[in-house]
Amino acid sequence: MITTRLTERLGIEHPVIQAPMASAAGGQLAAAVSSAGGLGLIGGGYGNEDWLAEQFDAAGSQRVGCGLITWALAEKPHLLPLVLERNPSAMFLSFGDPAPFVAIAKEADVPVICQIQTLKDAIHAIKVGADIIVAQGTEAGGHGEKRATFTLVPEVADYIAAKSPQVLLCAAGGIGDGRGLAAALMLGADGVVIGSRFWATPEAMVHPNMHRAALEATGDQTIRSSVMDIARNLNWPSRYTAHVLQNEFTNRWNDDIEGLIERAASESTRWTGAWAAGDTNVANTFVGEVVGLVNSIEPAGALLHDIVSQAQKLLQTNFT
Repeated sequence: MITTRLTERLGIEHPVIQAPMASAAGGQLAAAVSSAGGLGLIGGGYGNEDWLAEQFDAAGSQRVGCGLITWALAEKPHLLPLVLERNPSAMFLSFGDPAPFVAIAKEADVPVICQIQTLKDAIHAIKVGADIIVAQGTEAGGHGEKRATFTLVPEVADYIAAKSPQVLLCAAGGIGDGRGLAAALMLGADGVVIGSRFWATPEAMVHPNMHRAALEATGDQTIRSSVMDIARNLNWPSRYTAHVLQNEFTNRWNDDIEGLIERAASESTRWTGAWAAGDTNVANTFVGEVVGLVNSIEPAGALLHDIVSQAQKLLQTNFT
């Protein structure tokens, strides 16, 4: 067992949080991770009320948290009270100003986790009352920015230690095994947030073709791009790009954004249809650089135990 401030604060066995990956992290995955001793999060994403209700129901009696994309929540602020009615273990806010929502969650006695990509954003999140900061490096799957995990995490850790020692810190981005967990703790984090590796589990809501594409890929085959957001008609802030596997669609449009915008209507229909069909030549597989460490699709609980066991052995090793 690895005991940290995170395990003590959240009442979990392992210092591992499963990332609230939009559309992939449903109630089944979140419940599996929480049942195994971590903290599972439902990926509320852009805020579909019916989907959120279904996934909380799917989690059953297992305690899980929920993540929302903050700029999308600003467009649908009524969603936060609906989620809080479910008594989540934590609220995870990403990719926008958390200020309007932190106090609401904390009034409901729900811990607030804010994911950030820069030190500036970390300082702001701490100022508005975040309980836990997640420093996400560009290696992560899905959306993010340009800072690397290995430098961002200790920089935020040093700031927290000097200015707000009551705030906890998690590392995210490129963490997919016990080596990543052990390294994150050495960098000053209290725990980790893992996305892509939990994405590659049977409990995740992922088309089998996407899993197959990931198993055949290496980290070299990932790309950060905005083309899939244009294809999905999502109004993502320009500072964020998505980390996905390269395919024919990104090869065609990544260097011709204006051309894609001009043909957005037809390409959106094509991309959306491909997503439903699991056509990985057109629809993108949302994973990060850790895809190169994914060699199998394993149950989430067993995967979590393997990660923690490996980390324990590494942390107990004497390198002198």
